[in-house]
Amino acid sequence: MAQHRSKMNVELNAENKTLSIQQEITFFNQSNDSISAIVLNDWNNAYSDKNTPLGKRFSDEFYRGFHLAKEEERGSTTNLTILNEDKLFLSWFRTKNNPDYITVDLRNKLAPNQKVTLYLTYFSKIPSNKFTKYGYAENGDLNLKNWFLTTARYENKTFVKYSNSNLDDIANGICDYTIHFKIPKGLTLTTDLNVAEQTGDKTHSDYLLEGENRTDFSLFIESKSGFKSYYNDLNEVISNISNEKLDEIQKIIIINRIANFTNDFIGIYPHQKIVVSQTNYDRNPFYGLNQLPSFLNPFEEDFLFEIKFLKTYLETYLKNSLHLDPRKDNWIYDALQMDAMIKYIEQYHPDTKMLGKASSYKLLKSYNLANLKFNEQYSYFYMLMARKNLDQTLGSTKTDLIKFNEQIASKYRAGLSIRFLDNYLQNDIVKNSIREFYIKNKAQQTSNTDFENILKSNTNKNIDWFFTTIVNSRELIDYKFSKVSQTKNSVTFSVKNKTEIPIPIPIYGIKKGDIVFKEWLDLKECDSTFTLKRNHADKIILNYRNEVPEYNLRNNWKKLEGFFPNNRPIKFVFMKDLEDPYYNQILYVPSVTYNFYDGISPGLRLHNKTVLDKPFIFDIAPAFSTKSKNVSGNGALIINENYRDSKLFNIRYTLSGAYFHYAPDATYTKISPSIEFRIRETNFRDNRKQGIAIRQVIVNREKSELISTNFGENYSVLNARYFNTKTEITNHISSSSDIQFSKKFGKIAAEIEYRKLFESNRQINLRLFAGTFLYNKSNSDYFSFALDRPTDYLFDYNFYGRSESTGFFSQQYIQAEGGFKSKLNIPFANQWMVTLNGSVNIWNWIELYGDLGLIKNKSKNGHFVYDSGIRLNFVTDYFELYLPIYSNNGLEINQKNYNEKIRFVVTFSPKTLINLFNRKWF
Repeated sequence: MAQHRSKMNVELNAENKTLSIQQEITFFNQSNDSISAIVLNDWNNAYSDKNTPLGKRFSDEFYRGFHLAKEEERGSTTNLTILNEDKLFLSWFRTKNNPDYITVDLRNKLAPNQKVTLYLTYFSKIPSNKFTKYGYAENGDLNLKNWFLTTARYENKTFVKYSNSNLDDIANGICDYTIHFKIPKGLTLTTDLNVAEQTGDKTHSDYLLEGENRTDFSLFIESKSGFKSYYNDLNEVISNISNEKLDEIQKIIIINRIANFTNDFIGIYPHQKIVVSQTNYDRNPFYGLNQLPSFLNPFEEDFLFEIKFLKTYLETYLKNSLHLDPRKDNWIYDALQMDAMIKYIEQYHPDTKMLGKASSYKLLKSYNLANLKFNEQYSYFYMLMARKNLDQTLGSTKTDLIKFNEQIASKYRAGLSIRFLDNYLQNDIVKNSIREFYIKNKAQQTSNTDFENILKSNTNKNIDWFFTTIVNSRELIDYKFSKVSQTKNSVTFSVKNKTEIPIPIPIYGIKKGDIVFKEWLDLKECDSTFTLKRNHADKIILNYRNEVPEYNLRNNWKKLEGFFPNNRPIKFVFMKDLEDPYYNQILYVPSVTYNFYDGISPGLRLHNKTVLDKPFIFDIAPAFSTKSKNVSGNGALIINENYRDSKLFNIRYTLSGAYFHYAPDATYTKISPSIEFRIRETNFRDNRKQGIAIRQVIVNREKSELISTNFGENYSVLNARYFNTKTEITNHISSSSDIQFSKKFGKIAAEIEYRKLFESNRQINLRLFAGTFLYNKSNSDYFSFALDRPTDYLFDYNFYGRSESTGFFSQQYIQAEGGFKSKLNIPFANQWMVTLNGSVNIWNWIELYGDLGLIKNKSKNGHFVYDSGIRLNFVTDYFELYLPIYSNNGLEINQKNYNEKIRFVVTFSPKTLINLFNRKWF
């Protein structure tokens, strides 16, 4: 029996993208509580304002489209009235902070096992689909999602109140639906509800839709339907996922295979129809190589279609079948989906590689990436985040997950974890438990506790560790051998989890690549000793098949023969590869650098940075300077130390060096040991970042005959910096402080930067800089505060012609210190400086900028400085132009050689541009 009933009369106004709705909601109180108010989900109203939780979510993830949207593109719920059974008005309210659910006050308390009926009328304005892919398309087609009011899930004496965060996790109560839907003639309606009746007249089509035991359903209205129906023995599969290179028979075979596999593996689908849409796939695609353009794709077309359909079918299947809290218990959906995907590939495509047919190319044979099986990629995505110290607990609420974890890493880890449990328990215990849990969902709401209890009831083994450690903690699994000894017939070893958490682990005996034994080690203590029959093994390996989602596989094996039991041969790899636990990989990459004095400098970068972060990194990039005809380059040695349960999440120790020309006839050598403390908030979604960096910068400069200095060429500076920044699409604020001590000077500086995108879509940028010398014994301006172009005596900035005072390269602009764009007569301050930089956009990427400042030099009065002009902000920090107009120099636009006054920002580093796109994921 469903918990609630909802009857609706709905009419579509296609021109205005609105639905006129008359609704009758019958709420059944199946709890033991007396209820005085009912909560209704109204997620369509989340689109009504830029400051809703949905709008803030978009801002957090650097999506600008919602903030810039026109009013007619937004969605809303308006003219809402609610009556009770006596046709008396009921009071209701929604809060400003959570406008996407409402609370309806009942006139009388509703006793247990009693029901109440609410009568609602309202208009639902459908939003544009450009925000979430739900809503109306440019051609007028509609993909309707969360478009009507629904009763919220009730459990543990309260209603579940969730706001729309664009995560497809609305927590509705189980409901029976009866809907009379009226649409203009010429449009078609596709849904996974049952179409009980279809009538119409010359102007409209009328559909009678019915569904039982639903928490959600799909509904599409199109001028020409792109959906096709595929029938199997149990239900109807409706899909618009297409592949023009496959014929219908190929699609039917694949779809029937997936449907039958899912019914056998999980359970019989409870509804007559299931809609598998391209929209659902686009919102949660299979991230990986199938995202490549077709001409680069290494997979056959039928396999690509199969993976797409499998992932989307399983996701829809589970969402429509399980009656869990989809936000709080999201990990179970992910675990079952990914477990099924892994088993499907094992059953039907066991030999498929991660790189598909590209794995057979001779050129790629030596790459670990090319030798991995398709299912082995999932652990690398999890380890990618774990090595960055950004992994999160599987049991985290879905809204707490950062985007990469929500869509990729946590999803994959959930599947790997349930697979781990299955391999450990064996005898189909996990599979049978899943089916039992699935059946339980047909009759009632369920929770994580129900799933846990079913698993525990089906085994005699203690699996508390799975829920306390694997699901509900960030504890890492990282086993290694501590002691190993062997005889001809046996091997004795001690195993230790470096994180001191006793978790079962499999051990394999390997003889010339073949498995000669396998045992599961139940570790009662973290450091345990075992003796096993050797069976002629020449190597023992922990977690050989990667059944356990482990943090590090490089310390999992021991040779039982030879003088060097842990030696890994060196393997040179071109460009990039995944980490190979059995080799010491050195990656080599051709590189090209440029500056005015060294010219184009081709080189070879040698490093050990695979896709996964490492505790120790070396990165050396020697190059040949074509202009100066000598060797130049840079390099670094880095040690990373992560802290799992602290705001101080990482300490980085670095020794870096560089050798380049700073003038046509002189080079510099920079050596800098440093330590950086990186701080983050306990809420990983918080975009605030903090850090403290302490370094000693040692500079040795050759004497130049072309550039005169009177302070000597060599110096050393002790530098400490602190930064605190928080960035999202509508607000950015950052602050930093910097203190430097050297033999010749001591100085302190601070900087505050603020950016605000207003609701009028006007953006303002402000930056305040202030710096003063504590002491200054220098006789030149080399260490002074610079107004428009820092001298960069610490060699931090990528100047192409750092010593140029005239010509094109002297016009390069890097925002630092004073931040001015015009070159004024007093460009330095050897005592103190205060400047304010500001800009405001006037159209798209065109901005007006202005700078104000006070500078003070020794034995001189303070001087007021200013400039103004136009900024062409094509790609922030990557390609910008500054066109001066008016400053202390006068009206610059009318002065001679104006082209020499224009300043530019050009960055050739791909990393700078990539960071603009990566920031929403991490």
